[in-house]
Amino acid sequence: MSENLCLYRAEASDDLIIRPLDTMTLIYQRRSGITHLVSEPVPEILAAMGGDAMNAQQLAAKLATQFDLGGEADAIATVADRLEELADLGLVERVTADA
Repeated sequence: MSENLCLYRAEASDDLIIRPLDTMTLIYQRRSGITHLVSEPVPEILAAMGGDAMNAQQLAAKLATQFDLGGEADAIATVADRLEELADLGLVERVTADA
């Protein structure tokens, strides 16, 4: 499946404890018991996703309303890469269109 068509859903906000720490952000994931130390744009991506399942194109469009992401194609590619990284960390999950 193309990364632009793949849907992702963020971990439920009730399952995360998010605390800014200077230029970094700590995210404690209750389910796994792991604390992640992340930087921009991870907190912004998770906030933009909320509880919605979306693909990289949809998320890039939503983020572009708040941030200068540059060209659309580059923004989508960058967001797709970040979503894959977040999926590898377990902070977002890949979902099927009917989920």
